[in-house]
Amino acid sequence: MAERSAHVTYEDAGVSTAEGARAVDAIKQAVASTTRPEVIGGLGGFGGCFSAAALKGMEDPVLVSGTDGVGTKLALAQLLGKSDTVGEDLVAMCVDDVVVVGAEPLFFLDYIAIGKLSAEVVEPIVAGIANGCRKSGCALVGGEMAEHPGVMDPGDYDLAGFVVGVVDRPRMIGPELVREGDVILGIPSSGIHSNGYSLVRKVCVEGRTVDELREPLPELGGRSLGDALLEPTAIYAGALVRVLATGAPIHAMAHITGGGITENLDRAMPEGLDALVDRGAVDADSADGFGDGPAWEVPPVIDYVVRAAGLTPDEAYRTFNMGVGMSVICAPDDVDEVAEALSAEGLEPFVMGEVVSGNGKVQYR
Repeated sequence: MAERSAHVTYEDAGVSTAEGARAVDAIKQAVASTTRPEVIGGLGGFGGCFSAAALKGMEDPVLVSGTDGVGTKLALAQLLGKSDTVGEDLVAMCVDDVVVVGAEPLFFLDYIAIGKLSAEVVEPIVAGIANGCRKSGCALVGGEMAEHPGVMDPGDYDLAGFVVGVVDRPRMIGPELVREGDVILGIPSSGIHSNGYSLVRKVCVEGRTVDELREPLPELGGRSLGDALLEPTAIYAGALVRVLATGAPIHAMAHITGGGITENLDRAMPEGLDALVDRGAVDADSADGFGDGPAWEVPPVIDYVVRAAGLTPDEAYRTFNMGVGMSVICAPDDVDEVAEALSAEGLEPFVMGEVVSGNGKVQYR
Protein backbone atom coordinates (compact mmCIF):
# COMPACT_ATOMS: atom_id res chain seq x y z
CA MET A 1 0.00 0.00 0.00
CA ALA A 2 1.30 3.46 -0.92
CA GLU A 3 2.33 5.63 1.98
CA ARG A 4 -0.10 8.44 2.71
CA SER A 5 1.19 11.91 1.68
CA ALA A 6 2.01 14.42 4.41
CA HIS A 7 -0.33 17.38 4.91
CA VAL A 8 1.31 20.39 3.23
CA THR A 9 -0.42 23.76 2.98
CA TYR A 10 0.21 26.59 0.52
CA GLU A 11 1.85 28.50 3.39
CA ASP A 12 4.13 25.52 4.07
CA ALA A 13 5.26 25.87 0.44
CA GLY A 14 6.25 29.48 1.13
CA VAL A 15 3.19 31.43 -0.01
CA SER A 16 1.12 33.34 2.52
CA THR A 17 -2.37 34.24 1.28
CA ALA A 18 -3.03 36.01 4.58
CA GLU A 19 -0.02 38.30 4.06
CA GLY A 20 -1.23 38.93 0.52
CA ALA A 21 -4.59 40.08 1.83
CA ARG A 22 -2.85 42.29 4.39
CA ALA A 23 -0.72 43.84 1.65
CA VAL A 24 -3.82 44.59 -0.45
CA ASP A 25 -5.46 46.30 2.53
CA ALA A 26 -2.30 48.34 3.08
CA ILE A 27 -2.29 49.78 -0.45
CA LYS A 28 -6.01 50.51 -0.95
CA GLN A 29 -5.77 54.15 0.13
CA ALA A 30 -2.78 54.84 -2.12
CA VAL A 31 -4.54 53.31 -5.11
CA ALA A 32 -7.75 55.24 -4.41
CA SER A 33 -5.79 58.52 -4.40
CA THR A 34 -5.09 58.12 -8.14
CA THR A 35 -8.68 57.72 -9.31
CA ARG A 36 -10.13 59.58 -12.30
CA PRO A 37 -13.82 60.07 -13.20
CA GLU A 38 -13.53 57.30 -15.80
CA VAL A 39 -12.52 54.64 -13.26
CA ILE A 40 -15.31 52.13 -12.56
CA GLY A 41 -15.21 50.14 -9.34
CA GLY A 42 -12.17 49.88 -7.13
CA LEU A 43 -9.30 47.63 -6.15
CA GLY A 44 -10.12 43.94 -5.82
CA GLY A 45 -11.88 43.05 -9.05
CA PHE A 46 -10.58 40.58 -11.61
CA GLY A 47 -9.96 43.42 -14.05
CA GLY A 48 -9.60 47.18 -13.90
CA CYS A 49 -12.53 48.99 -15.54
CA PHE A 50 -12.11 52.36 -17.26
CA SER A 51 -14.85 54.18 -19.17
CA ALA A 52 -14.09 55.08 -22.79
CA ALA A 53 -16.06 58.31 -22.37
CA ALA A 54 -12.76 60.22 -22.48
CA LEU A 55 -12.48 59.27 -26.16
CA LYS A 56 -15.92 60.46 -27.30
CA GLY A 57 -14.95 64.03 -28.08
CA MET A 58 -12.06 63.02 -30.31
CA GLU A 59 -12.13 62.91 -34.10
CA ASP A 60 -9.95 59.79 -34.35
CA PRO A 61 -8.84 58.53 -30.90
CA VAL A 62 -5.63 56.52 -30.91
CA LEU A 63 -4.74 54.34 -27.91
CA VAL A 64 -1.04 54.40 -27.03
CA SER A 65 0.41 51.74 -24.74
CA GLY A 66 3.77 51.26 -23.07
CA THR A 67 5.46 48.87 -20.67
CA ASP A 68 8.76 48.99 -18.83
CA GLY A 69 10.57 48.19 -15.60
CA VAL A 70 13.11 49.81 -13.29
CA GLY A 71 16.05 47.49 -14.01
CA THR A 72 19.01 46.94 -11.75
CA LYS A 73 18.39 50.17 -9.84
CA LEU A 74 16.19 47.88 -7.75
CA ALA A 75 19.27 46.00 -6.51
CA LEU A 76 20.58 49.23 -4.96
CA ALA A 77 17.19 50.01 -3.41
CA GLN A 78 17.10 46.53 -1.86
CA LEU A 79 20.68 46.86 -0.60
CA LEU A 80 19.87 50.15 1.14
CA GLY A 81 16.45 49.03 2.33
CA LYS A 82 14.77 51.98 0.59
CA SER A 83 11.74 51.10 -1.52
CA ASP A 84 9.68 54.29 -1.38
CA THR A 85 10.95 55.86 -4.62
CA VAL A 86 11.30 53.01 -7.12
CA GLY A 87 7.55 53.04 -7.75
CA GLU A 88 7.90 56.56 -9.16
CA ASP A 89 10.71 55.29 -11.37
CA LEU A 90 8.39 52.59 -12.70
CA VAL A 91 5.64 55.03 -13.63
CA ALA A 92 8.07 57.52 -15.17
CA MET A 93 9.61 54.95 -17.48
CA CYS A 94 6.16 54.13 -18.89
CA VAL A 95 4.20 57.39 -18.99
CA ASP A 96 7.06 59.47 -20.36
CA ASP A 97 7.33 57.06 -23.29
CA VAL A 98 3.69 57.42 -24.36
CA VAL A 99 3.55 61.20 -23.95
CA VAL A 100 6.14 61.74 -26.71
CA VAL A 101 3.45 61.20 -29.37
CA GLY A 102 1.17 63.63 -27.55
CA ALA A 103 -0.81 61.00 -25.64
CA GLU A 104 -2.41 61.62 -22.26
CA PRO A 105 -1.76 58.65 -19.90
CA LEU A 106 -5.13 57.27 -18.80
CA PHE A 107 -4.51 54.26 -16.59
CA PHE A 108 -1.63 52.22 -15.19
CA LEU A 109 -1.15 48.67 -13.94
CA ASP A 110 1.81 47.26 -12.03
CA TYR A 111 3.31 43.83 -11.47
CA ILE A 112 5.38 43.11 -8.35
CA ALA A 113 7.29 39.83 -8.17
CA ILE A 114 8.74 39.22 -4.72
CA GLY A 115 10.54 36.37 -3.00
CA LYS A 116 8.66 36.71 0.30
CA LEU A 117 5.54 38.85 0.41
CA SER A 118 5.61 41.51 3.10
CA ALA A 119 3.09 44.32 3.47
CA GLU A 120 5.85 46.49 4.97
CA VAL A 121 7.89 46.17 1.74
CA VAL A 122 5.03 46.33 -0.75
CA GLU A 123 3.21 49.31 0.77
CA PRO A 124 5.97 51.92 0.13
CA ILE A 125 6.52 50.53 -3.39
CA VAL A 126 2.84 50.96 -4.27
CA ALA A 127 2.76 54.34 -2.52
CA GLY A 128 5.54 55.42 -4.89
CA ILE A 129 3.61 54.06 -7.88
CA ALA A 130 0.53 55.97 -6.74
CA ASN A 131 2.57 59.14 -6.32
CA GLY A 132 3.89 58.74 -9.86
CA CYS A 133 0.38 58.19 -11.18
CA ARG A 134 -0.85 61.35 -9.46
CA LYS A 135 2.03 63.34 -10.97
CA SER A 136 1.26 62.06 -14.46
CA GLY A 137 -2.53 62.28 -14.13
CA CYS A 138 -3.27 58.61 -14.75
CA ALA A 139 -5.26 56.20 -12.60
CA LEU A 140 -3.77 53.12 -10.95
CA VAL A 141 -6.53 50.66 -11.80
CA GLY A 142 -4.96 47.39 -10.71
CA GLY A 143 -1.92 45.18 -10.49
CA GLU A 144 -0.49 41.91 -9.28
CA MET A 145 1.66 40.89 -6.32
CA ALA A 146 3.27 37.52 -7.04
CA GLU A 147 5.16 35.65 -4.33
CA HIS A 148 7.98 33.45 -5.73
CA PRO A 149 9.51 31.34 -2.95
CA GLY A 150 12.34 29.13 -4.18
CA VAL A 151 12.68 31.23 -7.33
CA MET A 152 13.67 34.56 -5.76
CA ASP A 153 15.47 35.25 -2.50
CA PRO A 154 13.10 36.45 0.25
CA GLY A 155 14.33 40.05 0.11
CA ASP A 156 14.33 40.33 -3.70
CA TYR A 157 11.62 41.94 -5.79
CA ASP A 158 11.16 43.05 -9.38
CA LEU A 159 8.73 45.55 -10.88
CA ALA A 160 6.99 45.93 -14.22
CA GLY A 161 4.49 48.56 -15.31
CA PHE A 162 1.97 49.00 -18.10
CA VAL A 163 0.22 52.20 -19.20
CA VAL A 164 -2.48 53.07 -21.72
CA GLY A 165 -2.90 56.59 -23.03
CA VAL A 166 -4.90 58.29 -25.78
CA VAL A 167 -4.34 61.01 -28.35
CA ASP A 168 -6.55 62.38 -31.11
CA ARG A 169 -4.80 61.43 -34.37
CA PRO A 170 -4.89 64.99 -35.81
CA ARG A 171 -3.01 66.15 -32.69
CA MET A 172 -0.30 63.48 -32.73
CA ILE A 173 3.28 64.69 -32.83
CA GLY A 174 6.41 62.91 -34.02
CA PRO A 175 9.30 62.81 -36.52
CA GLU A 176 7.01 63.45 -39.50
CA LEU A 177 6.50 67.04 -38.26
CA VAL A 178 10.22 67.79 -37.77
CA ARG A 179 11.85 70.15 -40.28
CA GLU A 180 15.38 71.31 -40.98
CA GLY A 181 16.16 74.35 -38.85
CA ASP A 182 13.95 73.27 -35.95
CA VAL A 183 15.27 74.00 -32.47
CA ILE A 184 15.85 71.25 -29.90
CA LEU A 185 15.03 72.18 -26.31
CA GLY A 186 16.18 70.12 -23.35
CA ILE A 187 14.30 69.59 -20.09
CA PRO A 188 16.53 68.86 -17.06
CA SER A 189 16.75 65.38 -15.61
CA SER A 190 16.57 64.75 -11.87
CA GLY A 191 19.67 62.56 -11.93
CA ILE A 192 20.56 59.22 -13.49
CA HIS A 193 16.89 58.25 -13.72
CA SER A 194 16.56 54.46 -14.27
CA ASN A 195 19.15 53.55 -16.89
CA GLY A 196 22.81 52.56 -16.77
CA TYR A 197 22.67 51.04 -13.29
CA SER A 198 24.61 47.91 -14.20
CA LEU A 199 27.57 50.22 -14.86
CA VAL A 200 26.71 52.42 -11.86
CA ARG A 201 26.73 49.44 -9.49
CA LYS A 202 30.00 48.13 -10.90
CA VAL A 203 31.98 51.37 -10.50
CA CYS A 204 30.22 53.01 -7.54
CA VAL A 205 28.58 50.32 -5.40
CA GLU A 206 30.67 47.15 -5.59
CA GLY A 207 33.31 47.16 -2.86
CA ARG A 208 31.51 49.76 -0.76
CA THR A 209 29.68 49.01 2.47
CA VAL A 210 26.16 50.24 3.15
CA ASP A 211 27.59 52.74 5.65
CA GLU A 212 29.93 54.11 2.98
CA LEU A 213 27.02 54.50 0.57
CA ARG A 214 25.18 56.50 3.23
CA GLU A 215 28.09 58.83 3.95
CA PRO A 216 27.67 62.47 2.77
CA LEU A 217 30.04 63.46 -0.04
CA PRO A 218 31.16 67.05 -0.76
CA GLU A 219 31.24 66.39 -4.51
CA LEU A 220 27.54 65.53 -4.33
CA GLY A 221 26.63 68.68 -2.45
CA GLY A 222 26.59 66.89 0.88
CA ARG A 223 24.26 64.13 -0.27
CA SER A 224 25.20 60.51 0.17
CA LEU A 225 25.99 58.43 -2.89
CA GLY A 226 23.11 56.10 -2.06
CA ASP A 227 20.56 58.92 -1.88
CA ALA A 228 21.83 60.54 -5.08
CA LEU A 229 21.71 57.24 -6.96
CA LEU A 230 18.16 56.52 -5.76
CA GLU A 231 16.79 59.95 -6.70
CA PRO A 232 13.52 59.07 -8.48
CA THR A 233 13.16 59.53 -12.21
CA ALA A 234 11.53 62.84 -13.13
CA ILE A 235 7.97 62.49 -14.42
CA TYR A 236 7.23 64.89 -17.29
CA ALA A 237 4.00 63.47 -18.69
CA GLY A 238 1.48 65.38 -16.58
CA ALA A 239 3.10 68.74 -17.27
CA LEU A 240 3.63 67.98 -20.97
CA VAL A 241 -0.02 66.99 -21.42
CA ARG A 242 -1.01 70.37 -20.00
CA VAL A 243 1.51 72.14 -22.26
CA LEU A 244 0.13 70.38 -25.34
CA ALA A 245 -3.41 71.27 -24.26
CA THR A 246 -2.50 74.98 -24.54
CA GLY A 247 -1.82 74.46 -28.23
CA ALA A 248 1.93 74.93 -27.88
CA PRO A 249 3.32 74.14 -31.37
CA ILE A 250 5.59 71.19 -30.52
CA HIS A 251 6.75 69.04 -33.44
CA ALA A 252 8.24 66.05 -31.61
CA MET A 253 9.69 64.87 -28.31
CA ALA A 254 12.26 62.30 -27.21
CA HIS A 255 12.40 60.59 -23.81
CA ILE A 256 16.10 60.22 -22.96
CA THR A 257 16.42 56.76 -21.43
CA GLY A 258 18.75 53.80 -21.99
CA GLY A 259 21.29 54.67 -24.68
CA GLY A 260 21.48 58.28 -23.55
CA ILE A 261 21.04 61.27 -25.83
CA THR A 262 22.84 59.53 -28.70
CA GLU A 263 20.42 56.62 -29.01
CA ASN A 264 17.15 58.36 -28.10
CA LEU A 265 17.09 61.80 -29.69
CA ASP A 266 17.61 60.17 -33.10
CA ARG A 267 14.23 58.45 -32.64
CA ALA A 268 12.62 61.87 -33.08
CA MET A 269 14.45 62.48 -36.37
CA PRO A 270 12.95 61.70 -39.78
CA GLU A 271 15.04 60.24 -42.57
CA GLY A 272 17.35 62.87 -44.04
CA LEU A 273 17.69 65.02 -40.90
CA ASP A 274 20.10 64.92 -37.96
CA ALA A 275 19.95 66.32 -34.44
CA LEU A 276 23.00 68.54 -33.99
CA VAL A 277 23.59 68.84 -30.24
CA ASP A 278 25.80 71.50 -28.71
CA ARG A 279 27.79 69.44 -26.25
CA GLY A 280 29.60 72.49 -24.96
CA ALA A 281 33.23 72.71 -23.93
CA VAL A 282 34.37 69.19 -24.75
CA ASP A 283 38.15 69.15 -24.99
CA ALA A 284 40.01 66.12 -26.30
CA ASP A 285 43.24 67.44 -24.75
CA SER A 286 41.87 67.68 -21.21
CA ALA A 287 42.42 64.93 -18.65
CA ASP A 288 38.99 63.38 -19.11
CA GLY A 289 38.01 64.79 -22.49
CA PHE A 290 35.20 66.96 -21.12
CA GLY A 291 36.97 70.29 -20.72
CA ASP A 292 34.67 72.64 -18.83
CA GLY A 293 31.69 70.37 -19.43
CA PRO A 294 28.42 70.48 -21.37
CA ALA A 295 26.50 73.57 -22.37
CA TRP A 296 23.88 72.84 -19.70
CA GLU A 297 24.02 71.67 -16.09
CA VAL A 298 24.75 67.99 -15.49
CA PRO A 299 23.60 66.62 -12.11
CA PRO A 300 26.64 66.04 -9.87
CA VAL A 301 25.83 62.34 -9.48
CA ILE A 302 26.07 61.79 -13.24
CA ASP A 303 29.40 63.59 -13.37
CA TYR A 304 30.56 61.48 -10.41
CA VAL A 305 29.67 58.20 -12.12
CA VAL A 306 31.08 59.23 -15.50
CA ARG A 307 34.42 60.11 -13.93
CA ALA A 308 34.45 56.97 -11.76
CA ALA A 309 33.94 54.87 -14.89
CA GLY A 310 36.49 56.86 -16.90
CA LEU A 311 34.01 57.30 -19.77
CA THR A 312 34.87 59.37 -22.82
CA PRO A 313 32.33 62.02 -23.86
CA ASP A 314 31.02 59.78 -26.64
CA GLU A 315 30.60 56.89 -24.19
CA ALA A 316 28.94 59.09 -21.57
CA TYR A 317 26.39 60.54 -24.01
CA ARG A 318 25.58 57.03 -25.25
CA THR A 319 25.06 55.70 -21.70
CA PHE A 320 23.47 58.38 -19.49
CA ASN A 321 20.99 61.20 -20.00
CA MET A 322 23.74 63.73 -19.13
CA GLY A 323 21.24 66.08 -17.53
CA VAL A 324 18.55 65.93 -20.25
CA GLY A 325 15.48 63.90 -19.33
CA MET A 326 13.29 64.94 -22.26
CA SER A 327 13.91 66.77 -25.52
CA VAL A 328 11.28 68.94 -27.19
CA ILE A 329 11.53 70.01 -30.85
CA CYS A 330 9.78 73.02 -32.39
CA ALA A 331 10.14 75.58 -35.17
CA PRO A 332 12.62 78.42 -34.50
CA ASP A 333 9.82 81.02 -34.62
CA ASP A 334 7.95 79.10 -31.91
CA VAL A 335 10.79 78.68 -29.42
CA ASP A 336 9.69 81.50 -27.14
CA GLU A 337 6.07 80.32 -27.04
CA VAL A 338 7.02 76.70 -26.35
CA ALA A 339 9.67 77.65 -23.79
CA GLU A 340 7.19 79.88 -21.94
CA ALA A 341 4.60 77.10 -21.84
CA LEU A 342 7.19 74.64 -20.51
CA SER A 343 8.46 77.14 -17.95
CA ALA A 344 4.91 77.78 -16.74
CA GLU A 345 4.84 74.09 -15.77
CA GLY A 346 8.20 74.34 -13.99
CA LEU A 347 10.13 72.36 -16.62
CA GLU A 348 12.97 74.93 -17.09
CA PRO A 349 13.84 74.34 -20.77
CA PHE A 350 17.16 75.21 -22.42
CA VAL A 351 18.36 75.18 -26.02
CA MET A 352 20.50 72.10 -26.66
CA GLY A 353 20.76 72.02 -30.44
CA GLU A 354 19.10 72.21 -33.83
CA VAL A 355 17.90 70.01 -36.66
CA VAL A 356 20.17 69.88 -39.71
CA SER A 357 20.41 67.90 -42.94
CA GLY A 358 21.77 64.37 -42.38
CA ASN A 359 20.84 60.73 -42.02
CA GLY A 360 18.49 60.53 -39.01
CA LYS A 361 21.28 60.48 -36.43
CA VAL A 362 22.53 62.51 -33.46
CA GLN A 363 25.66 64.55 -34.10
CA TYR A 364 27.64 66.72 -31.67
CA ARG A 365 29.52 69.96 -32.06
